[in-house]
Amino acid sequence: MGLCFPRFARRQSRMALLGLLLLTLATTAISTSCYAAPPNVLLIISDDQSWTDFGFMGHPAIRTPHIDRLARQSAVFPHGYVPSSLCRPSLATMVTGLYPHQHGITGNDPPRGTDRGKMLKHIRAHPTLPRWLAAKGFRSLQTGKWWEGHPRLAGFTDAMTHGDPKRGGRHGDLGLKIGRTGLEPIFQFIEDCGETPFFIWYAPFLPHTPHNPPQRLLDRYRAKDRPIALSRYYAMCTWFDETCGQLLDHLDRKQLSDNTLVLFVVDNGWIQRTPQTEVPKGWRFRFAPGSKRSPNEGGVRTPIMVRWPGHIKPGTRQALASSIDLAPTILAATGVRPKKKLPGLDLITLAGQPPDAQATRKTIYGEIFAHDVADIDRPSASLQYRWLRHGAWKLISQAGSSTPQLFNLGNDPHEIRDLAGGQSNRTSRMQQLLDDWWHPSRRQSRP
Repeated sequence: MGLCFPRFARRQSRMALLGLLLLTLATTAISTSCYAAPPNVLLIISDDQSWTDFGFMGHPAIRTPHIDRLARQSAVFPHGYVPSSLCRPSLATMVTGLYPHQHGITGNDPPRGTDRGKMLKHIRAHPTLPRWLAAKGFRSLQTGKWWEGHPRLAGFTDAMTHGDPKRGGRHGDLGLKIGRTGLEPIFQFIEDCGETPFFIWYAPFLPHTPHNPPQRLLDRYRAKDRPIALSRYYAMCTWFDETCGQLLDHLDRKQLSDNTLVLFVVDNGWIQRTPQTEVPKGWRFRFAPGSKRSPNEGGVRTPIMVRWPGHIKPGTRQALASSIDLAPTILAATGVRPKKKLPGLDLITLAGQPPDAQATRKTIYGEIFAHDVADIDRPSASLQYRWLRHGAWKLISQAGSSTPQLFNLGNDPHEIRDLAGGQSNRTSRMQQLLDDWWHPSRRQSRP
């Protein structure tokens, strides 16, 4: 026994040192992306809403008290963007962590006469959030907007969408009811999960058209000098806000908020076209130029929020953010290490920097493709625009044109004054940055 005691003592010493090391790691800054246990994950995706159209973003009329509360509890990135301002490629970027030209989903619909099922090969070809999280024992629920056939193709364990084109399964079918008809499927899913960690994809068809809000909400926004089409849109934004409040309140009631990572983003922008007089039915649902499907701020900009109590300090961050960052953020929080490096950043780490820090990322990129895909295997065939933001400057390069547009968003956030003609050197440098990121003659971008 005397011979064994020193060995035992050494073992105890090593264990004590190991314990001290583990304690140190546990109390180290969260930027290390090492967490004691993976949190649940809730991804909230607004559908067709301008980056300005929230109370916390300063809109003078639209009331969004529940999302405003989420903003007060979150790290808020008001300079957030989506690479593409069309719903299908935008959503595909969120679930894969890749740019559209990388994951291959560039438009909503295939070439005319082409079977929609042929486009589903892209979602099968890439790792996705549900597949990554499954390795950690997560259950994953799809609700709302979903374009990629049955959600199990992306690894979801549970889903509202059947994805059968023959039964109307184009972009969400039965899943599109979420929010508009209540949130019971989500509440039941949370109950069924028990102690199992969960990932919820909440992408309701809100405030997306049809703009048919409850009369009680429409009445709030009716005004003599406000076109009825605009009143409907405003009411839809508040309706969406109410559903977000119901969902967040449910997490509170179930005492799940502290252990749930909540992320918020808009899939693409929307500026409501507003005729001054009543016009034929359907026109009022049109979006204005410079919003959805455009490379302008009204199309690609979105506030991005990340809430995780005890891990992320609330407050506004001036750093540039992108929906390309959502997957890396979720993976870092849940302890998943993808086999291949993703192009985005971990927003939890970014949120840990000083509020005015911008040095981590000076440039973000994006690309706009045609609504109907020209060639499902060749993204460049459908390319319309590439764009980048570098600091306060934004460059928009149109496919087939040698004359890009340049804007200073610091004093021109609505891109009214094109400065390319008087800023030739800056324009050339930014064009080179854009080409270095991805040129349509190449298939892949650098991470």
